Formats: sequence, C-alpha cells, structure tokens
Amino acid sequence: MSESDTAPPRWDAGWYRFARACPSPNFGARPPESTISLVLLHSISLPPGVFGTDHVRQLFLNQLDWDADPYFQQIKGLQVSAHFYIQRGGELWQFVSCDARAWHAGVSSHKGHDNCNHYSIGIELEGLEGGAFEAAQYETLQALLPELARQYPVTDVFGHEHVAPGRKTDPGPGFDWPLLQQSLGWLGVDFPAAAYTKKAC
Repeated sequence: MSESDTAPPRWDAGWYRFARACPSPNFGARPPESTISLVLLHSISLPPGVFGTDHVRQLFLNQLDWDADPYFQQIKGLQVSAHFYIQRGGELWQFVSCDARAWHAGVSSHKGHDNCNHYSIGIELEGLEGGAFEAAQYETLQALLPELARQYPVTDVFGHEHVAPGRKTDPGPGFDWPLLQQSLGWLGVDFPAAAYTKKAC
C-alpha cells in the first residue's frame, strides 16, 4: 500500500485539509444550478495598509471591535467572508466551505452572469489595493489554485476589479497577473488580458 492510499483526503465537504479552518457564520447555499467555475482574487488589510493584525479574521467571524480603530467606523456592521485568506507570509486560512456561497463579490458580473458569489470561490490576499504582494503569497496561490481546479470545474481566474469595475479596484495594479498565469502554465483557463502580456525587461 502506498503512502497516498493511507493519506487523509485533501478535501472534506469543501474544506481543504492544508488550510487552517476557521468557520465563518457569513455564508449561504449556492443555487442548485450553479457551477463553480470562477476564482476571484481580492486584497484586504485592516486598517488599510496595516498588516499582521488579527482584524481580518475577526471581521469574517463578526467579532471585530468597531471601536478598535477609527477606520472601522466606516465599515461598522459589515458582514462579509471569503473562502480563503492568504497572509503576507503565505499562511492559508479557510473561512467557508467551497461547496457553499461566501459573501465576497457583492454586486458583480462575469461574462454575462450576475452575482459572482453564486459560482465563484473567493480568495483574499493580505495587502493594499495597488500595492505589491509577497513571494510567499504567490507560492501559496500557485499551490492552491491547481487543487481547486482538480476539485471544481474552474475555467476563469480574475480579480474583484474585473467583475465589479468602477466599484472595486482590488487586488489592483500591484498584483502580478503575468507571474501567476505563467507559473501555473494553464491552458483552457482564462485570466485577465494583462496576464498574457509579459513585462518588459
């Protein structure tokens, strides 16, 4: 018997074994006819530009102290979640089963289909819109995305800015789409158009 025959399954009811599970109450059922085809990348930090706090986890769990920072008054009462959260050091958290509908996209549309929450998996990257991301975060993405594609019929990887233009700007110009697309080497999966343009030397 090989080691792979005795290893625990990588997925259990939409939960990925190699992510730190921290279930959020902010989720719902996907429509029965939905097909999980889209991965949406976001960026988040609380307060904006401040990294290494526990505030994002608290937000997704509805445990954020709204009085802990003046900025939090602007988002007071917000109830949101994402399936995954990747911290600056590459640590991977999961807040919602991928089989369920997380609350991350809001008013959105992709390729003529509204409400991306119905058919997408949301991944939040700890970062600031327009800022750069860490090598460890790309490495975690490069490991996670193929696992998602093996488990779900993923055909598209886009940013929040692409499905909610004019309303959202994350992850922003600091995210290296060409690096991600080229490192995966995927055929038959769509990325933003910029992903196909190699950066100049």
